[in-house]
Amino acid sequence: MVSVFDDEELIGKILWGTCEEDETYRFSPGSYISTSKVEKIFPNKRLIITASGSCYKLIGEGQKAQVQIIDFELLRNGFSPEQITQLNLAPNGFFH
Repeated sequence: MVSVFDDEELIGKILWGTCEEDETYRFSPGSYISTSKVEKIFPNKRLIITASGSCYKLIGEGQKAQVQIIDFELLRNGFSPEQITQLNLAPNGFFH
C-alpha cells in the first residue's frame, strides 16, 4: 500500500505490486500494477476495492510506503517506491 502525499497532506492510497494471476487478462503474471485510489479495504478477506471499481485480492503481508505527488507518475510507470526514494537522493533534484 502506497500513501501519496502533497507535502504533509495525504492525497490518497493506492495499491502497487506485481500480478500473480488476473482472471480478466488485463495484466500478465509478474507485471507491475499501480491501481487507482483505494476506496475500501476488507482486511479479513484480504480484498481491496479501488475508485475504478476494480477488486484486488492480496497475497502475503506486503509493505507500506509513501511517495510525494510529484513522484506519482514514476510510480504509475513501474518505478517502485524504493527506486523513487533513490532517485530523490540524487544531487540537486536531478530527476525533477
